[in-house]
Amino acid sequence: MARIELRRVAHRYNATDSTYAVQPLDLIWDDGGAYALLGPSGCGKSTLLGIISGLLRPTEGSVWIDDRDVTTLAPRERNVAQVFQFPVLYDTMTVFDNLAFPLRNRRVKPAEVRSRVEQIAALLDLSSELSRTASGLPGDLKQRIALGRGLVRKDVAAILLDEPLTVIDPHLRWQLRRKLMEIHAELKVTLIYVTHDQLEALTLADQVVVMREGYVLQQGTPAELFERPEHTFVGHFIGSPGMNVLPCTIANGTARIAGQTVSLPRQLADSIKLQGECEIGIRPEFLRLTEEPPKTAAARVIVKRLAELGGFNVASVELGEHTVHVKTRPEQQPALGTECWLEFPDEQTHVYQGGRLIE
Repeated sequence: MARIELRRVAHRYNATDSTYAVQPLDLIWDDGGAYALLGPSGCGKSTLLGIISGLLRPTEGSVWIDDRDVTTLAPRERNVAQVFQFPVLYDTMTVFDNLAFPLRNRRVKPAEVRSRVEQIAALLDLSSELSRTASGLPGDLKQRIALGRGLVRKDVAAILLDEPLTVIDPHLRWQLRRKLMEIHAELKVTLIYVTHDQLEALTLADQVVVMREGYVLQQGTPAELFERPEHTFVGHFIGSPGMNVLPCTIANGTARIAGQTVSLPRQLADSIKLQGECEIGIRPEFLRLTEEPPKTAAARVIVKRLAELGGFNVASVELGEHTVHVKTRPEQQPALGTECWLEFPDEQTHVYQGGRLIE
């Protein structure tokens, strides 16, 4: 297990090009933690994983594992294991021999090899498959074997997983996600998981790093990212539907959206000195839609669509020229075209400027 630290790390694939695949950043991942790098394709998360593993040397900055500068060291010298999107196995070998290969390559004694392989196979529900040849096995079993090859070494500092469930059938992904969580809980190995799937990131990781265009926009727990996005992109990317972001004009501690006044959070309204164009951000879960005028300040809206999604509904309402999504109770089903009132609770309403949260 290991503590991993990135100090002002940045990377460009072309030295003559000023475009960064990873913008300068500092990150610390503690020993034994479960972390996710989350973001859309091309945001730099796989590049960052390659820098940690040693497959890439950063253009700038340094990589430290357990207070040792490993920036110039090869992957083998870093004692990290990487599991790729497509399983890397020896198809002509048995499952046992695939799992044993990393240990035999380090000349571990045969009795210890057998003991360790059997232990990891039991952990991954592979005990009954050990005598089978890897070729022809289904994708989920192959990915379990690839994961086992990373776990079989006791000296491994961290497990790096680069979108390992992408090629797995959807109905099997939840099984492997659950298995990964069980493995981390039992072995407490440092886990860094790259994905563009928010469900994977939020269910697997204790801390999630959200990236976009090479920048780290926010690192935090799943609850922190959901309840207090520090960037409008984080609010959009996490949640289904994502956070509503509405252009507004602020003056004298109040905000106006499409000609209507919306209350700002009390603490923010008292201290805010900002004037001019901003954005209000609030999640569909926190908005309140009522057909009767409430006692507190609220905006008048028109119901345009209503989607029934089992345990809740999603109402799409029109606020001026803006569409706002609101999650409502199953029994709350306002008719299309109905004029309703939309309340913005103080504690869940955020103000952004330039995409960044105003504290």
